[in-house]
Amino acid sequence: MKLVYEAPNIVEAQIVKDLLIQAGLNARVDGEYLQGGIGELPAVSMVRVLVADSDFTEAQDVIRDWDQNRTSDSIGE
Repeated sequence: MKLVYEAPNIVEAQIVKDLLIQAGLNARVDGEYLQGGIGELPAVSMVRVLVADSDFTEAQDVIRDWDQNRTSDSIGE
């Protein structure tokens, strides 16, 4: 599995994972249970979306399209 996306929170990680699965790709979220941990755990970059090595390039395209649509939607508001 390869890291394809570092999410700021678990909600966004799940959205990205679901988009990838809808596109027929093998994806999973790592670190979802670490968010909110205290002490030695870093406060950011703990929630990550991973995909199968063979799906990496296609996953990048799916995420890029989603991010562009999300950005253009917020600009149009």
